[in-house]
Amino acid sequence: MERYERSVRVRAPFEDVWEFHSTEDGLVALTPDWMHLEIEDVRGPDGEQDPDVLETGAIIRSSVRPFGIGPRQSWVSEIVARQREGGSAYFRDVMTDGPFAEWTHTHSFYADGEETIIRDSVAYELPLGAVGRAVGPLAVVGFEPMFRYRHRRTRELLESES
Repeated sequence: MERYERSVRVRAPFEDVWEFHSTEDGLVALTPDWMHLEIEDVRGPDGEQDPDVLETGAIIRSSVRPFGIGPRQSWVSEIVARQREGGSAYFRDVMTDGPFAEWTHTHSFYADGEETIIRDSVAYELPLGAVGRAVGPLAVVGFEPMFRYRHRRTRELLESES
């Protein structure tokens, strides 16, 4: 499986950054317009619709249409882990249905004084077996603008509140 990682330092308190990333609103705010994201359904681990916090067991059904080209792509993610201990926390979502053969995204957060370090780590495999594995390392071309946008937008939204 291939891996993509990117980190950013945000001049905002750990608690604010963690709380922001724990919600459906955070996901929507951090997805670039060119992805044409549509959230179709969000369920908590107990089946509750539109939970306040995306806890372990939450399922997000969405679709994207990058650059408005081609058909919409279904994307179903499940939060499979969520833990907070002292000044660090993480949550992990796994794509259970969508365009990748495999997708596991770990979002990690570390307090550093009045700032927070965010680290995104994605383990992925493209579809099409051997062909997907051969071109897998090139997927960074698509990931880099997306995560650069997410990190820049996080800073814009949370640093202005501090």
